[in-house]
Amino acid sequence: MAARSLGCGVWRLLGSLPGHAGPRGWPPPGVSALRRAASGPSGSVPAAGVQPASYPMLRVQAAQQPAAFWGPLARETLLWDTPYHTVWDCDFSSGKIAWFLGGQLNVSVNCLDLHVRKSPESVALIWERDEPGTEVRITYRELLETTCRLANLLKRHGVCRGDRVAIYMPVSPLAVAAMLACARIGAVHTVIFAGFSAESLAGRINDAKCKVVITFNQGLRGGRVVELKKIVDEAVKYCPTIQYVLVAHRTDNKVHMGNLDVPLEQEMAKEDPVCAPESMGSEDMLFMLYTSGSTGTPKGLVHTQAGYLLYAALTHRLVFDYQPGDVFGCVADIGWITGHSYVVYGPLCNGATSVLFESTPVYPDPGRYWEMVQRLKINQFYGAPTAVRLLLKYGDAWVKKYDRSSLRTLGSVGEPINQEAWEWLHKVVGDSRCTLVDTWWQTETGGICIAPRPSEEGAEILPSMAMRPFFGIVPALIDEKGNILEGNDVSGALCFSQAWPGMARTIYGDHQRFVDAYFKAYPGYYFSGDGAHRTKGGYYQITGRMDDVINISGHRLGTAEIEDAMASHPAVPETAVIGYPHDIKGEAAFAFIVLKDDTGDSDMVISELRSTVATKIAKYAVPDQILIVKRLPKTRSGKVMRRLLRKIILGRAQDLGDTTTLEDPGIIAEILSAYQQHKDKKATSQ
Repeated sequence: MAARSLGCGVWRLLGSLPGHAGPRGWPPPGVSALRRAASGPSGSVPAAGVQPASYPMLRVQAAQQPAAFWGPLARETLLWDTPYHTVWDCDFSSGKIAWFLGGQLNVSVNCLDLHVRKSPESVALIWERDEPGTEVRITYRELLETTCRLANLLKRHGVCRGDRVAIYMPVSPLAVAAMLACARIGAVHTVIFAGFSAESLAGRINDAKCKVVITFNQGLRGGRVVELKKIVDEAVKYCPTIQYVLVAHRTDNKVHMGNLDVPLEQEMAKEDPVCAPESMGSEDMLFMLYTSGSTGTPKGLVHTQAGYLLYAALTHRLVFDYQPGDVFGCVADIGWITGHSYVVYGPLCNGATSVLFESTPVYPDPGRYWEMVQRLKINQFYGAPTAVRLLLKYGDAWVKKYDRSSLRTLGSVGEPINQEAWEWLHKVVGDSRCTLVDTWWQTETGGICIAPRPSEEGAEILPSMAMRPFFGIVPALIDEKGNILEGNDVSGALCFSQAWPGMARTIYGDHQRFVDAYFKAYPGYYFSGDGAHRTKGGYYQITGRMDDVINISGHRLGTAEIEDAMASHPAVPETAVIGYPHDIKGEAAFAFIVLKDDTGDSDMVISELRSTVATKIAKYAVPDQILIVKRLPKTRSGKVMRRLLRKIILGRAQDLGDTTTLEDPGIIAEILSAYQQHKDKKATSQ
């Protein structure tokens, strides 16, 4: 059943709101540019009955006249040192993407100084610490001073414009300041999720050739201590480019401090709270963020300055109906793109108050999110379907115990949200009155690409569906033969025919891989790797990955990465990993392994494999199930037919499709027998 939105339509979002002037003013920058864009290039008055700045008109404008749409927006939304001379120069055939050429600005100035000038004591960050009920509020003035001190500290330790800095920290004000400090001096940050192993951390540091690592002595999550410094110590043994490790303190516990280590707070206190910002070109690197690919090596996606910031700010404002004075609660980790765009850059560029969530949804109990919403009076709540599926199993009482009347918008991110989770989030958490936006986007896209909002005033929202492309997003569904699918009620590969400002520019050090990964499969189009269905109503519904990437609790992970880790075990010559549906995680990994003939204790090998994956990648990457088989199903050319393995574990062995290319069709019966024994053993042990 369609849920009717009680939120604002795009025309009101983009219009001047008398009486709604917030602490940092309204309307926000860029609004008049959008109003002009909707009225046409000549500024003519729309025809009778047509609402100025309507969603369809803006979509058409953004698609057909990108320069006329994005140019004025960038000019009015961002503070420039030097104006740009060319709005865009993009060519998907060569993977060339460039926006606002000739322009110069500083991202930290747009996120901090601009707001400090107007309202220095406005709250920039509310740090919801792991310890329940112990939030810390940081004003824009305080965040700017901390950023400048940290920027000066980096400069004192040899970090220059263009150098890479690794940030291995949990969600915290200091982690945000570290990101902004890099932006301040023109250094490039790569935030590495603080759940990754030492080996994963070292691999990313070495690929980026980082000069400095910033970390904490320890982390706290769900009441548990995480030994961050020990992990960094192990990693930097294998990182020849690291010159310093800046160590902040989250706990009072002492940790080993070696020759490379610098006590961060102690040294920051010596620095000046003012740091002149570096003027950066629009297409200079802002940050790199590593994501898994369908090959084993993680890829460092590069995002640049102006286009990314503009897109993050605009999507934050319009998708979530952000208004001045709102408290924006995105509970993502800063180690992922969601944390970059909707915890840090989007909200801070808009002068918002952004919540930093350090804990877990069930610590100290399953009411943690909702107690926080009540205490902090959060207006927008943005989280992952995995957490929603986990919490709904605890029942409604944990939600209804707390006052959630401050909430106006609920958001879902990381993977498609299933119907049951959507209904629970909408009806129980949102009391059937909040707008619920199921958002689709990727690390590569930089910001939200498809979501139910913005839209026309009162437009319907359908459950479990991303629905509407954002301005400048032009989807195309393409079949397996490369044909564009016209009309509605069709399914195909989700591609995009036109560039937008927020998208990634390249893979660090390997532009050809970037071209091959995103622009080769369907020439002239960006291929997302996902499939989608365009409904009879013309809305978009994401159907899931089409390549060898699985989505575990919202974390994208290449199956090849897990396979590489497992194949490092001396007893395992071959392995194949596939994703399968999981009630809580959305997807989980299932590993098929072949053991050498002389292998002794197979249970010991399986235990060692789990430990290996946790060590080489992260604990969340460990396969939920591992099945020993005699051999893997391969084509005559030696390619493993993973689709057959997937169908077997999904109970669709009667529908295997074309198996004529199998080297030995008898292998299917072998694997089916082994899988049945595996299921029987699991059932007996439960």
